[in-house]
Amino acid sequence: MKYSKRDFLKKLGVISAGSGFITLGTGMAKTATAAPKDPKKPFKLTLLQTTDVHCQIHPHDEMFWENEQMVFRKTGGYAHLDTALKQLKADADDALIIDTGDMFQGSKLSVKTTGEAMVPILNALDYDLYLPGNWEVVYYKEAMQRLLGALNAPKVCANMYHEAPDGSRGELVFPPYYIWHINGVKIGFLGYTDHLVPKRQSPNYSKGIIYTPPEHNLAHYADVLKKQEGCAFVAIIAHLGLSQQLALADMPACEGIDYILGGDTHERVRVPIQRKYAKVVEPGAFGSFVGKLEITIQDGKVIEDAYELVEVDVEKYPASERVQAIIRENEAAYEQDINRVVGYSTVPLYRYFVIENTIDTMILDAISWKVPDVDIVLSNGFRFCPPRATPDETGNIPITAGYIFDMLPVDSVIRKGEVTGSQIKVWLEKELNNVFAEEASKRFGGWVIKFKGMDITFNAFGKEGERVQSIHVKGKPLELNKTYTVTACERDGDPEDVLCRLDGVKNSENKPFTLHEALISYLEEHSPVTPKLRESAKALDAPQTLLTQVSGVPYTFR
Repeated sequence: MKYSKRDFLKKLGVISAGSGFITLGTGMAKTATAAPKDPKKPFKLTLLQTTDVHCQIHPHDEMFWENEQMVFRKTGGYAHLDTALKQLKADADDALIIDTGDMFQGSKLSVKTTGEAMVPILNALDYDLYLPGNWEVVYYKEAMQRLLGALNAPKVCANMYHEAPDGSRGELVFPPYYIWHINGVKIGFLGYTDHLVPKRQSPNYSKGIIYTPPEHNLAHYADVLKKQEGCAFVAIIAHLGLSQQLALADMPACEGIDYILGGDTHERVRVPIQRKYAKVVEPGAFGSFVGKLEITIQDGKVIEDAYELVEVDVEKYPASERVQAIIRENEAAYEQDINRVVGYSTVPLYRYFVIENTIDTMILDAISWKVPDVDIVLSNGFRFCPPRATPDETGNIPITAGYIFDMLPVDSVIRKGEVTGSQIKVWLEKELNNVFAEEASKRFGGWVIKFKGMDITFNAFGKEGERVQSIHVKGKPLELNKTYTVTACERDGDPEDVLCRLDGVKNSENKPFTLHEALISYLEEHSPVTPKLRESAKALDAPQTLLTQVSGVPYTFR
């Protein structure tokens, strides 16, 4: 079964899109309206950052790693986030609120409204600046432009270009930078999103957009902001992933940049990571945290900076009634379906560990049950989806129709095919290098690929191409010349011979059902489920509880 772009949009219940907008220009600026302070005296400016909220509009269970074990607390929700931002802003002398991407993908409400339901909610939070994330293209280019264009605050991005009719690179989709004029000084913001989008995600999503690596024009714009505009402080707002952001901060092109306010990989940086040219931070995900950077300026120069990762605890920051009313209004038509219980789990569902998680185990079990006649079941190494750990009156943890979309925001068709053992081995090495590459710039943003029917041992920090130490399929050693059947989801725009980034698949066949259908039917038959970690992928040089792919820097996820 094949799906065209029109079929895909129909499947998601997408309404027809209006024409997109085009934003041209060199940059934008905002001037503070408050009375100026004496520039001879030190004054403080506060930058408040959220990222990767993924349309999680309500409070949710959040997982913390404390004393070598999981602890869950309620955090987030846009109404609580609004209260937190307002309080933090009120406590500051002057503040600017930024979101650095993935604001229109990640929930059933977003899918059913093609992201439209998120617009009034985001506008209600009074953001001052946005950067598009890697998932902003999930409804394709025109919808991305329309959705971002409906937001009240400016957008910046210096590495997304329109693709011209002849396939060449055209104009920038958004202005590259933004300048905040405050108390006689300029604060510059330069935006970069993930240039690997066409490889990391379904190819059709970003059709019509050409991406370039940040270093393509970073030195130029850093020079413009620092030397031409005379900015006292220059920050890159980024959606590249922590590894890529660390690599960028070490490049000579980054000279003149003070901070990289990052996103994409949901890392919780609590102490700024100092690299050669800039400090790097990233404030978690799902609206659970706000990154708070306070800079002190005197005589037009930054004399001090301080950073804090603020937890959006729902008890500390009660829900804003104004934003809660907007959420209710926009969710009303879908609320009953979103909250419909489709199954139960006896154990917490989460997706925070690099190697193995209960959410992925459940998905693999569902596909394996639905497609039993295969050797290996594959599932992408997604990292998004907040945990679910709170039981209801049954004593079990409810899995709602809405949570199916949290786990799998895109309902892909299941595809089956054949590959050789040699192909599997080469593919595994490539996938592991995407996660654990020694060179930070070569790391993709996802976790280890997930599979059932196959067991491997590997060295996470081994040499490229030599990480895999053993491979067994259904208990027997992998035979390089043998043909194996595999199944996984079809990515929109992938050729018929590609399956979960595995090239050269033979005899591929799309099944007449999707991931969502497989998971829901599995839960109907087997609920309550107890997805157990099987150690199908076992690291020999790292703990199974590894919580970050970042190494070699003073950073711990907790």
